Amino acid sequence: MNKETTADNRVLLELLETAADLSAYGLVSKADMAGMNALCVAPPEYSPQRVMQIRTGIARMSQQVFASMLNVSLSTVQKWESPSAGKHPSGAAAKLLYLVETKGIEAIIA
Repeated sequence: MNKETTADNRVLLELLETAADLSAYGLVSKADMAGMNALCVAPPEYSPQRVMQIRTGIARMSQQVFASMLNVSLSTVQKWESPSAGKHPSGAAAKLLYLVETKGIEAIIA
């Protein structure tokens, strides 16, 4: 983790703490607080087995359809699911996987 990333994380944590204090006084709604938490908290790291379990167990989709739902290429999903590839979802893709894992595929279908 570089110096800038550490500083960014510190600022985000301080902002969340301030928002939680404001929420305790009724100045920030629970819904807004949940939204801030969702935006600021980094998704977990996804192993190949975990990605495959989300795709097959929760989304129940082929790699091609799952890739399309996440707006990534088929080869990207194949690399995520391959232990030898060493590639893991990050950024927006990791957030989408987190949504599917916690709320179901319906969370990203609109």
